[in-house]
Amino acid sequence: MPRCCAWRAPPRAIRAVADFFDIAGDAARAFAVLRSGGIVIVPNDIGYSILGGSPAALATIFRTKGRQASKRNAMVANADWHRAVHQCSPRGREIVEAITGEYGLPLGCIAPYRADAPAILACPDETLRDSSVGGTLVMLLNAGRFHAALTALSFEAGVLLFGSSANLSLSGTKFCVEDIQPEILAIADLVIDRGLQRYHPYGASSTLLDVETLQVVRYGSCFPDIAYVLKRHFGITLPQPG
Repeated sequence: MPRCCAWRAPPRAIRAVADFFDIAGDAARAFAVLRSGGIVIVPNDIGYSILGGSPAALATIFRTKGRQASKRNAMVANADWHRAVHQCSPRGREIVEAITGEYGLPLGCIAPYRADAPAILACPDETLRDSSVGGTLVMLLNAGRFHAALTALSFEAGVLLFGSSANLSLSGTKFCVEDIQPEILAIADLVIDRGLQRYHPYGASSTLLDVETLQVVRYGSCFPDIAYVLKRHFGITLPQPG
């Protein structure tokens, strides 16, 4: 059984360094912790994320990370969630499908959300307040096999999942569990460790793009590829970093 480099787990955390083929089992364990209101650290192609299953858990994450009040949680989502909750124009839908579907790239997709969507109506007010800006939500889409398994479970259950990168604020995205600060590890009830994540050469989390206004909110992993897709297929030239 392949194993990753070990670290000493904080007393309250359970670490899953797994058979790499047990993605479904690890996703089910993570989802169970989240549904019970706990905190989990999970792998994504664009780096490790820390997710909270309740307003109290998300507040603990926010406080431990030392985030600024203006920062918002991201929704961990898939194409089903995007179609059910985001309210996009036909062009916006086509952009998302081209980037995440046809080209298979990760995307932090920003778009208006449907206030009348059942999952939104069931979402605690404080969670929605801390995870939205001006009627928009950011969804992390297409961030790897574990991400796909976890978001499929959340969609089937109708439970929204929110979180942020597993690091102290402004300290950079972590692509290995070994690089995550002890303060962050200490608040997790479960850590899913799947080693070095795919887009580590970028040294950044997902690119954040408002698919309606085309504003680039963050230049992140795969931005050159995303810019290429929009230029080639939609005639759209995104502003470059710097």
